Amino acid sequence: MLSCQTLSARLASGAYDGRLSKCYPRTLDASKDRLQRVLEGFQRTFSADGAAPVALFSSPGRTEIGGNHTDHQHGRVLAASVDLDVLACAAPNGTSEIRVQSEGYPALTVDLNDLSPKQEEQNTSAALVRGVAAGIAARGFSLGGCDLYLSSCVPSGAGLSSSAAYEVLIGTVLNHFFCGGVLTPVELAQIGQRAECDYFGKPCGLMDQSACAVGGTVFIDFHTPDAPIVQKIDWDFGSSGHALCIVDTGSSHDDLTDEYAAVTREMGAIAAFFGQTVLREVDEGIFRTRIPTLRTQVGDRAVLRAMHFFADDHRAAQEAEALSAGDFHRFLQLVRASGLSSALRLQNVWPGGEPREQAVLLTLALAEDVLEGAGAVRVHGGGFAGTIQAFVPQEKLAVFTAAMEGLVGSGRCHTVAIRPEGGCVLIDQ
Repeated sequence: MLSCQTLSARLASGAYDGRLSKCYPRTLDASKDRLQRVLEGFQRTFSADGAAPVALFSSPGRTEIGGNHTDHQHGRVLAASVDLDVLACAAPNGTSEIRVQSEGYPALTVDLNDLSPKQEEQNTSAALVRGVAAGIAARGFSLGGCDLYLSSCVPSGAGLSSSAAYEVLIGTVLNHFFCGGVLTPVELAQIGQRAECDYFGKPCGLMDQSACAVGGTVFIDFHTPDAPIVQKIDWDFGSSGHALCIVDTGSSHDDLTDEYAAVTREMGAIAAFFGQTVLREVDEGIFRTRIPTLRTQVGDRAVLRAMHFFADDHRAAQEAEALSAGDFHRFLQLVRASGLSSALRLQNVWPGGEPREQAVLLTLALAEDVLEGAGAVRVHGGGFAGTIQAFVPQEKLAVFTAAMEGLVGSGRCHTVAIRPEGGCVLIDQ
């Protein structure tokens, strides 16, 4: 590894432009500025003389493309990493502590001598650091302390999985310094998921971490959750003639726990009717023959949500096939169908108890009006509040962005690109 000062000089000279353009083809100059800021922040915080040997790391955010609320039923999803990321400048520090300074946040320290979950750390970054370290240590690796200075441009609460990007980043740093890089992206994703569930206190599937860790567009089959099948899809989004936009509606996820829980509870009730725990284990044909009985026993909404699961599970596979075949027109048709199913069957576009609060549905409606049948829009992620996703023809992008930000506020329409690389060592020499 090289010192902060040497890395900074080489970065400014363009020595790493070829490497960096793989992760930041749209934003190379701005990303170099961020990297310089991270190097300066590390030096200011941990190495006043700038002589500490360091490495630079990156972990991207992610977007869900297909398979809305299918992963928790052991279904299939299509997701992709995006070119918004969490950056770190890091170095071993020879202690038993991981010390993290994130831009704009208080510093945190995690003692590697105690990797048990801490109730007082729930919902904090310290919980994620401790959980990732514990997951790696449980695999038999001997960890040492390290210092990290972090900067993130993955907007929190915008549905791009800032927490998963953070977990994967911490795992990537520890894997590089103390594991010889032998942990695979899928293993790092699994470690991050357990950290979020067991330490942070937020139950989650494996989709977010898998997309952040593996990178590019990935088709994931969760039939066996402990050993998911992850397949990278080789396609060139840049040649599609469309921009990918994530629109933050500005609506809050607060107090929506019951809405999310009802989705899994009702899908689970359908599965339990057939003696199973998840819908992936239920035969769709038999399910359809029993719909009249299911209506009376578990209710119409549960039946509709199960219908959505079966359709969107198949659709995620069809979307992957369409992209692999270069059939972007067919892909857009499937995205539209997924969005319609989410609205009519899954019913996660507005909270049922708040008829005045329909920001997601209103934003979807306006997006449809602006696109006039072109591109595609759908709810993004868990739903009820938060974000929508849109594939926007380039010639309509300026008008679309203006319309969206006129409704939800300036800076809330994020144009992103699919990044081919997941959590990685950017520069280490």
